[in-house]
Amino acid sequence: MAEMLEVAFLDLLYKKNKEQHHTDDISGKRLIVRRGQAFTINLHFKSRGFQPGVDQLNVIVETGPWPEVTSRTKAVVPLATLGSRNTWSAVCVGKNSTGLAISLSAPGNAIIGQYILKIQVSTGNRNILYQLGKFYLLFNPWSQDDEVYLENEAQRQEYVLNDYGFIYQGNKDWISPCPWNFGQFEEDIVLICLKLLDKNLNYIQDAFTDLSRRNDPVYVSRVICAMINSNDDDGVLEGKWNGDFSSGVSPSTWNGSVAILRKWQESGHQPVKYGQCWVFAAVMCTVMRCLGIPSRVITGFDSAHDCDSNLLIEEYYDHTGKKLANESDSVWNFHVWTESWMARKDLPPGYGGWQVLDPTPQEMSKGIYCCGPTSVKAIKEGELNMPYDSPFVFAMVNADCISWRVQGAKKEKHFHDSRLIGHHFSTKSVGSDHSEDITENYKYQEGSQQERNVFMKARKMLKPLEMRSPSRALSKPAALHSSQSNGSPVSHMDSLENGDQEDERLNRSLKEAMLIMKFKLAEFPYVGQTIQLLLVTANLAGHAKNLKLNVSAQSVGHAGKPLKQFWTDSLYVALGLKEEKGVLFKIPYSVYGNFLDESNSIHFVAMGEQNTNWEKLLVQKDITLAFPDVIISVLGRVMLHQPVTIQLSFANPFNEAIVDCLLVVEGSGLLQKQLQMSIGAMGPKQRSSVNFEIIPYKSGVKQLQVNITSNKFRAMKGSKSIDVPPIASQ
Repeated sequence: MAEMLEVAFLDLLYKKNKEQHHTDDISGKRLIVRRGQAFTINLHFKSRGFQPGVDQLNVIVETGPWPEVTSRTKAVVPLATLGSRNTWSAVCVGKNSTGLAISLSAPGNAIIGQYILKIQVSTGNRNILYQLGKFYLLFNPWSQDDEVYLENEAQRQEYVLNDYGFIYQGNKDWISPCPWNFGQFEEDIVLICLKLLDKNLNYIQDAFTDLSRRNDPVYVSRVICAMINSNDDDGVLEGKWNGDFSSGVSPSTWNGSVAILRKWQESGHQPVKYGQCWVFAAVMCTVMRCLGIPSRVITGFDSAHDCDSNLLIEEYYDHTGKKLANESDSVWNFHVWTESWMARKDLPPGYGGWQVLDPTPQEMSKGIYCCGPTSVKAIKEGELNMPYDSPFVFAMVNADCISWRVQGAKKEKHFHDSRLIGHHFSTKSVGSDHSEDITENYKYQEGSQQERNVFMKARKMLKPLEMRSPSRALSKPAALHSSQSNGSPVSHMDSLENGDQEDERLNRSLKEAMLIMKFKLAEFPYVGQTIQLLLVTANLAGHAKNLKLNVSAQSVGHAGKPLKQFWTDSLYVALGLKEEKGVLFKIPYSVYGNFLDESNSIHFVAMGEQNTNWEKLLVQKDITLAFPDVIISVLGRVMLHQPVTIQLSFANPFNEAIVDCLLVVEGSGLLQKQLQMSIGAMGPKQRSSVNFEIIPYKSGVKQLQVNITSNKFRAMKGSKSIDVPPIASQ
């Protein structure tokens, strides 16, 4: 009888396998590989080597608490000489007197997650089962057998392997990059991302089905999207858009995803307070890149939240120009979501590629707060019958906006604007720190016939749904209900049916009036400075006109919610034939400073009226006040694993002292954990500097992100890319 073959130990060849699978940047001694690609393990035996014909060997891989072959959470793989692309395979690629080299490969549609690796050895009628280790299996954008395959290597480097980026904020006239530390390769992040999958409601309700579907990037992305917010589950972030943030962290204070994900894990999976859209989207991007799905963060300016699914956003103003709250629809000065790259086998050919995923909890999708994945191509073509959540995403980027003037229980239509929603969709460029405008991915040129045709196509696709289903929107205040001249209510459907004729009359009236009114900034304002706003009026008609103007300013929340109206003015402007006039308004910080929320946004409105009933104008402008830049300098030579001094220089923008200044610094590859330090008080208009040390622990181009907060502001930010050489100089 042959001596029993016994296993001594298993070498998982961490370094070699992680380099080949593009996971070598993931910190820690864990074997992390990608599906659809082989990895090598070395099996060492005790007293003798493997003898074909005498010994048999099966490799067993298992994932989940109840692995089964039928659910594809378990595979029993005999040692072979040839592999297969469609199933798990184990191929002998080397043999000596005391060991075997085995090439193990998962199919391109394998379930992702943590796997237990077992070896079953049989000699004669004797069997021994060894549990030898574990490994982690991710999606593979380098494999053509994987649904997340991305052909372009530069894009894979950016959308999978880059651990920093920029999230664009502000408004369409002033786009500001906010640096962000994605940090998907930090030591514990992959474990936290997999824990997210195990905390989702589907897993809790039916673990067998949930696990069996973790091979599908469409399914996994929907699960992650729901788990980033905490509205239905033990998700990562709790959202808050106004009020006091003292019970948590202000959304604008975050520099990156790592601190958020770690806080969620360390708290026993309690929601982290607080997030807003850019935080939700950035954390989702981190999780998706970590799991191997190419992803990027997108900002759309003047983004619509269409609660009643009619692709029309209605805004209401009183006679002073004050914007009234509308609990149904809103326009965000900017909104941020995630795009992820994947094939969509559930859609017709041509609708794969970039997919919208929006984890900000706005509306429910099939009973939970998530949105997508929605084909970007389907949005551009107005194909709103494709899953998931296409009508909501279409409205977000290309709804029409109707402005009403409210007088008592009636309202009067001012303007139907087809160009207000959806501008300058921005994301970080591949391989550079500049922005890329991808608006043309979402819609045809604004105002073109093709764009209008798509809009009308989308409206027609929605009409049967509107007639079947009640609106999801909350009821409006009585004063905001539509009314005809006889006072009878007008439904949304009636207004849609009559909208084209009404808009034609309105636009003809404006053309005949030949009046132009617009706002201009004399100079771009920073927080603390006087806002100098120029209102330009022009009469293009061949006769004189007299305009009565009401001008107002009010703070506005990031989500489009109108806040306090803090300034109004009224005046008469006499315009001769073909005459243009400008009126300069100066609004000092002492007037607006106490009314800003954390978005630092102000909504200006001018309402003009001539001495005829139809000559009415409305013009609006949003401005976002900026903070001075934080200047970052590297004092000395950067070397791997060697300390280097960083100097920050920054200024107090106010004519008064600020206190409780706190510096928050992070950067994957440069700091092992977030650095926080008090920097005390600053006098009026004082410029200060602070030094601290970092010890780079990863080579390559890394980004340092800094954020200074105080009792007066929350987001004085700066960033600097630092190139860390791979080997410390001797």
